Amino acid sequence: MSPGLSGDLGGELGEGVGGEVAHGAKGRPLDDGYRPSERRLAHEAYRRARARRSALIAAASTLATAVALYLLIVNSPGWEVTRRTFFNLDYARRAFPEVLKGLRLNLELMLGCGVLILVFGLLLAVLRTLRGPVFLPVRLLATAYVDFFLGLPMIICLLVMITGVPALRLTGVTTDPLLLGGVALVLTYSAYVSEVFRSGIESVHPSQRAAARSLGLTNAQAMRYVVLPQAVRRVVPPLLNNLVSLQKDTGLVSIGGAIDAVYAAKIIAARSFNFTPYLLAGLVFIVLTIPLTRFADWLTARMNRRQFQGGAV
Repeated sequence: MSPGLSGDLGGELGEGVGGEVAHGAKGRPLDDGYRPSERRLAHEAYRRARARRSALIAAASTLATAVALYLLIVNSPGWEVTRRTFFNLDYARRAFPEVLKGLRLNLELMLGCGVLILVFGLLLAVLRTLRGPVFLPVRLLATAYVDFFLGLPMIICLLVMITGVPALRLTGVTTDPLLLGGVALVLTYSAYVSEVFRSGIESVHPSQRAAARSLGLTNAQAMRYVVLPQAVRRVVPPLLNNLVSLQKDTGLVSIGGAIDAVYAAKIIAARSFNFTPYLLAGLVFIVLTIPLTRFADWLTARMNRRQFQGGAV
């Protein structure tokens, strides 16, 4: 055998050993001689058959449960009255354009308040984690703020802002219920978000801050460049859950007269004495919430899996 031919063959065989598939001179895969045993083939066939059987059983069980629930509901006393009052398609078609128009206000409120809540909540968390006796008053004020709004019901905060602030007749202070309701949402949710950020900051090992200080970084630089990036990555899933809750609670601003999806449904229900628009508005919020919830669950599972495997969070 010539040296060139032996070199080519050695390269091909080396590729077959080091790579996933070995190829011949014309690109055809080389036969490595492996053949799965009959026992392994039988085991794989059994697993496929068991998977198909499990899928069929699950589908049949789900279908039977759905049929049983349907028959139980439609044959129960008072179903016809309930259907006309809460599940009337005619009123749903009438209410849908108005509810969808009001939903735009909810989305704008969620996006605007969401940005302010993240910024203010992060600021509160940083203030509560400041070290040194000179920062004691700041820590106490931030802690008092968080404790107060964590215990204050959202509806009371909204009522105070929407109905109480305009009664003061302060010069230069808006009386727009939408803006006042947004302020109430920011005040309340900032307390919740600050606790999420603070838990992320405290989850970063102190050695990270010590290593940053040993490299010559100040406390502020260590917080900005070392601690906060790790903390924020770790708390993204719970922050998404707070965003889901905020998206639902934007409907509470309707108590001040802002015509959002909830108030639009209320107007139509008051005219017709039919409550289908309420269920329609609820269904719209559910359709918006489910994707965010599933994304938060997926992101949480992904981060837990990477942490378990030893990867970067």
